[in-house]
Amino acid sequence: MYHSGFFRPARFRMALPYELLIGLRYTRAKRRNHFISFISLISMLGIGLGVAALIVVLSVMNGFQKELRTRILGVASHIQITGINGELNADWQSIAAQAARHPAVRAAAPFVQSQAMFTVDGGVKGALVRGILPDAEERVADFRKTIKSGSLDDLKPGEFGVVLGADLARALRVFTGDKVTLIAPQGTVTPAGVVPRLKSFRVVGIFEVGMYEYDSGLALIHMEDAQKLYQMDDRVSGVRLKVDDLFMAPRVGRELAGLIEANAYVSDWTRSHANFFRAVQIEKNMMFIILSLIVAVAAFNLVSTLVMAVTDKQADIAILRTLGARPLSIMAVFVIQGALVGFIGLGLGIAGGVALALNIDVVVPFIQNLFGVQFLSKEVYYISDLPSDLQWGDVWGVTLIAFVLALLATLYPSWRASRVNPAEALRYE
Repeated sequence: MYHSGFFRPARFRMALPYELLIGLRYTRAKRRNHFISFISLISMLGIGLGVAALIVVLSVMNGFQKELRTRILGVASHIQITGINGELNADWQSIAAQAARHPAVRAAAPFVQSQAMFTVDGGVKGALVRGILPDAEERVADFRKTIKSGSLDDLKPGEFGVVLGADLARALRVFTGDKVTLIAPQGTVTPAGVVPRLKSFRVVGIFEVGMYEYDSGLALIHMEDAQKLYQMDDRVSGVRLKVDDLFMAPRVGRELAGLIEANAYVSDWTRSHANFFRAVQIEKNMMFIILSLIVAVAAFNLVSTLVMAVTDKQADIAILRTLGARPLSIMAVFVIQGALVGFIGLGLGIAGGVALALNIDVVVPFIQNLFGVQFLSKEVYYISDLPSDLQWGDVWGVTLIAFVLALLATLYPSWRASRVNPAEALRYE
């Protein structure tokens, strides 16, 4: 029975499997060949660099997705209910009330939407005209944040004001306070034929979302003015909805389709911009695959490291075999050695990648100021900063992939070590 604590560490070490102890010792290569330890260090750094790069790139792609989603949803609604023929009758309030009964729906706003032509001094530009109620629209979209000049509150019934997209205003060469002529597709029948309906509007605001689709082809007017212009009386084109969680919009839309007691079409933001978001997701997936290959290359550098270690330790392997070690135990020694190298490199990569992803808004401006460069020029890109959105699900996915690749890289050298013939190895010692 031990009465002193001095023997406990030795007892603890003896309790550990000898495969683990030998594998940990071989990682350092103390005696003869320091080149092997240098190669192990390079393998660690390679895995760490690949993992860090993968985490940072995925975080930046997530940041771009989030930023673009925010800007799109500043104009587009989460869910949109429209009539089968493009119109909802005068009882659209009941449809909005039915939709509002859903617990996930936060707000509803009616709208009138149609095509039109804008002309100023001979210049003509087509656009999508949307009639809105400014106060109600604010509850379903973040339009006010995109206003660059003027105000959305200046859209008042009967005053025929219009808020233009920045690129549309630039194409028409108009500013806040200027007059534009709107040409509606609905004409007036006269003895001389169909005469287009023209109406003069005053520009009361200019918005800039950052999406060319909206900035160059969308104009906002008051809903009552739109109803008069397009002869819709009390009818509207549809109702826009905002839900608690935008990612639940597809499910909520399907549920609303069964709740609404009217002939209406329900669509969500994922359908309205399906191609765009699908393209962004495909780009993210491709970046993940490419950078995973880089991690795979770094992980399989372990193969050369362990092959060299096996060659260097043939005499030790032979001695262990003569002492009764099984081939499986010899294999376990080198698996532990390779796994330790991969684990350390993985830990360094995760720490560096997470730290850089969380502070990329500080690191990138520092590099730009240091070298006098601009990665995303404001003259070319609307998003001139590198946004970052670290998602721990991506981190754990990268961790799992890198660790599995590192373990796979240890299998062949370890199997080769277990096949060493003791007699052949000791013959030349």
